[in-house]
Amino acid sequence: MISGTNCITVLVGLNTAIDVTKLERPPLNLALVIDSSGSMEGEPMQYVREGLLRMVDALDPSDRITLVDFDSDAEVKVEYITGADPALVQAINNLEADGGTNIYDGLRTGFELMAAHADPGRQNRVVFLSDGMATEGITNDAKILAMAKGYSEQGYGLTTIGVGADFDVALMRTLSEQGSGAFYFLEDPAAVQEVFVEEVTAFLVPLAEDVTITADIVDNYILRAIRGTKLATVEGNHGAIEIPNLQLAHRETVDDNEDGRRGGGGAILLELLPRSGQPRVADVGELKLRYRHPVDKQYVEEVAAIQTTVAPDQIDLEQGVFDNPSSEKGFVMLNIYVGFDMAATRAAQGDLAGALNILDGLDAAVDGWLADNPDFDIEDDLKYIRMFADNLEQAGATADPDAPQPEPWPQD
Repeated sequence: MISGTNCITVLVGLNTAIDVTKLERPPLNLALVIDSSGSMEGEPMQYVREGLLRMVDALDPSDRITLVDFDSDAEVKVEYITGADPALVQAINNLEADGGTNIYDGLRTGFELMAAHADPGRQNRVVFLSDGMATEGITNDAKILAMAKGYSEQGYGLTTIGVGADFDVALMRTLSEQGSGAFYFLEDPAAVQEVFVEEVTAFLVPLAEDVTITADIVDNYILRAIRGTKLATVEGNHGAIEIPNLQLAHRETVDDNEDGRRGGGGAILLELLPRSGQPRVADVGELKLRYRHPVDKQYVEEVAAIQTTVAPDQIDLEQGVFDNPSSEKGFVMLNIYVGFDMAATRAAQGDLAGALNILDGLDAAVDGWLADNPDFDIEDDLKYIRMFADNLEQAGATADPDAPQPEPWPQD
């Protein structure tokens, strides 16, 4: 690891044999909540209008749409109407940017109106778009999350769309996870044009409800953390992830991206440490998946053993070994996350040079790995490592050429 510690990662993914082409999309009860604060003025709002108008063309006759915009407060533009209703197009064309950002009021209004028309035969969901931080009304993230969690626990979905570089990433991502929806990070506002169409055409019956994934690790190792989700808890060597419902990911490959947009799909990493004084063993632990079938409402349980494919006495932690390319990529992404976290912590404490040294070492390690493993995701991450370093240099930081650099990452 770039932090200097040995690390064992367990990559956890979910897949299904269900053929998506054979699934029928249920009609929608969709509340669209659009940030119309002053920062959305100009191109961002223009792209939002264009994206919403494209969405109208993709709607089915049985779909029902509610449109809410919010700035300093929320305003209902149309409520529970069809895409063929001229009032929807008129409301979209009349969206204007002005005022502050009252995220709580906008999101609450969208949830309330969607819930008022909730129907078990429909996909009942909110799609929430914002380019900024909460500046008016209730601005506390914990209170916004608590309000949204109450609706998520009733089975209502939430997709979040963050536009630009100034929105509340932690809030938007946690809202989407908690609401079992996609989280879009749109660096380029032009990508908004595609997102709404993707959302209304991709909604399907959930594959699983009330999902719990648990991990129990043997005492020879320490379960240090679960990465890749905020829905996880760790107590000793037991970890648990609780997800309201699961749907198919929109994104199918690392190259499935448009206009700088990334999102959909993913994996979870368990981060383990070898326990001091304990021998390494091949039987690492056990994963258990439990979920409710969305149609017959029966619970299903599956158990999978966590095992290494290399004999414990043959694992050289200085060199490392990977079971497969996905595990190797997961290890690289974990290092990027840890390196960013270390650099951000030092920068926040005023040690800009120390932060820059970490990023320079991270840059070299990532660049070296990419030379033998071309990958769009990691290449994009490297871009942000360099942006962070540029920001530090503009703030006056100077790297120390004699600072220790990390060893090249294992390639096995």
